Amino acid sequence: MTVQPSTQSYIGAPLRRREDIRFVTGRGQYLDDVRLPGPSSEKMLHAAILRSPHAHARVRGIDATAALALDGVTAVFTHADMAELMKPIPMRVFPLPGLDNYLQTPLSADTVRHAGEAVAVVVAESRYLAEDALDVIEVDYEQLPAVASVSDALTDAVVVHPANGTNLAGTAEINVGDVDTAFAGADYVRREEFHTNRHTANPMETRGLVANYDAADGHMRVWGPTKVSHTNRAILARHLEIEEERIHFIEPDVGGGFGVRGEFYAEDFLIPFASFKLGRPVKWVEDRVEHLTSANHSREVLCQVELAARNDGTLLGLRATVYGDMGAYVRTHGSVVPALTAVMMTGPYRIPNFHASVNCVMTNKMGAGTYRAPGFFEGTFIRERMLDLAAADLGIDPAELRRRNMIEASEMPYDVGQTRLDGRNTVYDSGDYPSAFTRTLEEIGYDDLAARQGPDEQGRYHGVGIASYVEPTGFGPFEGARVLVTESGGVEVYLGITTMGQGHETVLAQICADSLSVPIEDVTIFHGSTDYIPASIGTFGSRASVMAGSAIHLSCQTLRARILSLAASYMDTQPEALDLRHGVVTFNDAAAGQSILTLQQVAALAESQRRFDDPETALDATEYFRIEEWTYSYGSHAAHVAVDVETGKMEVLRYVVVEDVGRCINPLTMHGQSVGGAAQGIGGAMLEELVYDAGGQLLSGSLMDYLLPTSQDIPNIETVITEDAPSPLNPLGVKGAGEGAILATGAALGNAVANALSSFGVQVNTMPLSPDNIRRWIAEGAAPR
Repeated sequence: MTVQPSTQSYIGAPLRRREDIRFVTGRGQYLDDVRLPGPSSEKMLHAAILRSPHAHARVRGIDATAALALDGVTAVFTHADMAELMKPIPMRVFPLPGLDNYLQTPLSADTVRHAGEAVAVVVAESRYLAEDALDVIEVDYEQLPAVASVSDALTDAVVVHPANGTNLAGTAEINVGDVDTAFAGADYVRREEFHTNRHTANPMETRGLVANYDAADGHMRVWGPTKVSHTNRAILARHLEIEEERIHFIEPDVGGGFGVRGEFYAEDFLIPFASFKLGRPVKWVEDRVEHLTSANHSREVLCQVELAARNDGTLLGLRATVYGDMGAYVRTHGSVVPALTAVMMTGPYRIPNFHASVNCVMTNKMGAGTYRAPGFFEGTFIRERMLDLAAADLGIDPAELRRRNMIEASEMPYDVGQTRLDGRNTVYDSGDYPSAFTRTLEEIGYDDLAARQGPDEQGRYHGVGIASYVEPTGFGPFEGARVLVTESGGVEVYLGITTMGQGHETVLAQICADSLSVPIEDVTIFHGSTDYIPASIGTFGSRASVMAGSAIHLSCQTLRARILSLAASYMDTQPEALDLRHGVVTFNDAAAGQSILTLQQVAALAESQRRFDDPETALDATEYFRIEEWTYSYGSHAAHVAVDVETGKMEVLRYVVVEDVGRCINPLTMHGQSVGGAAQGIGGAMLEELVYDAGGQLLSGSLMDYLLPTSQDIPNIETVITEDAPSPLNPLGVKGAGEGAILATGAALGNAVANALSSFGVQVNTMPLSPDNIRRWIAEGAAPR
């Protein structure tokens, strides 16, 4: 597929985000701002969720008598009130055989399996009354033994789902080449075990929704942030046993997503169910404690890995056994975290022989799902740490070892082999990995920093860390867009994808304006309603610009052809003789500024002909972009850190991100994505951890204990965006750009800390890189040299 040249200059322009005006002036409308029109607003009820304080317990009885006696309490719903509608919440991606046996129902019939699991729902005239009612509900729990680590869970001494007989819920194997032969013939083999810390996204706005069932028309309307609106609508319809067409999802403005938001949770059934039963609108907004205990966790992986190489550093093979801590239930993402940890383990390097075992392990914790760059963050940390260890063992500079093994631009497209769990090969579509890597080394001043690693005059130890990555983006199989011209000559774009702060209203308008050749001021983007377009996959996996952007482009091409055809008919000429430039139709050979028809005049022509039932003249086009292959962004990170060995405090002095996204639609929003992603990654690598005790109690269940980065922790993020390798797989040449800046932060920082403290014999095989961990590693290491 060839990349279409831009006829205008919007694509690639650093335009300010048009949506930011309403956000910074306080005019954004978020979930908690939703007010229903007319009397519906006055009838709004509010819900609160009763959650289990125990990690594992049998529920022997629930007595809500006292709660129902409180003034203003409308209803209390338990499993018994909805038993006939209780169905497992299905996986939508990354299924594995056996995982269906570990799915969650919105309310458990008789057993809770993690602290924070929903037990009952109170609906009252206000949230305050609903919370008061929670305090007087009596639940008879019989506590059961809990298991809170993968290593303990694998013994099956405590089985989270006894009917299944095991905590090993599902497995998969990846085989490329002949790993056994590669290891048998290797000069060098290194074995290590790595553990990545459990943490979660923590967007500024927590989850929530408003549901309103209108018995008069039999329709359910649900307001709430959901990145996969059409999928969630289908799940809700199946659970409520009503037709999908009678459910309408509307997404207001959203205060961040990052993977944790928008999947189908228990509350996404419980709140609409309450409205369905009571015939009144019901609102629920998650508080921060609920978010930490009951929204998807992520990142926790235990990995045993082996690397084989020649003495000159040539990589021969890689073995990995990946254990994903899935928590108590398999969530909608299926095996995504351990699966993608394994799928992309070889990264941008030639590793001809690769074997990985993917293992999903159940524990008594909140279920695991996606967080920005799920699996890729973990796998990159594991691989890049192994490369640094191998470089040290072989006496090769870490940068040189990477150069010797990095896939060259001349090898593209590069077939890694069948690493995808859907049976397809991983084929890198385009890229110049060495160029991005070299640029990163130059930006950070690698040679100078590497020579100065170790203690400075103040006694702090300096280190530089590098890491490279490849990121799958643009997941298919389809996405659609409807583009139409209004009577006034404006252009409206209707999408099925949603937006959670990425800047889609600007970036996608840039694509439309260039594809149709109209002023961007005339383009309006509509998103966030299942009524806008019949089918959509959603917003996740850095797919919006690739998939929705390409669908917009295709719709614009269809619409452009209709505009020129109408104009040609009116002018009694051929469409090939005409052009559409900046919203006006001209002859191809017309001088600049000369026009025949404005878009408003063409719209009037279309309207007059449409009355004669000629659909081909309608200035309204819907096209779907379809693809099964992924596009692959890539890049490298470099970090310069200083560590105080007395306190264990690590300071990030400089951080460089170089990303190639194929074709950059908007450098300004891309810079924002890079800075934000790197900041999140630094927080996850240094500070954040969901800590459980052996009994399954969350010990970091508030922001007093769960540490988030502040401006004091984040340096100026230095970003470089390159466009060296446009994708040949879509008409725009774009690749996803939302996750590259977070993807290698753990790896680069881990390598930097290890290099800074190499004289202490420190090994960095786990995260976070917290002061406590660093001091412990120093104490466990050898005496400084």
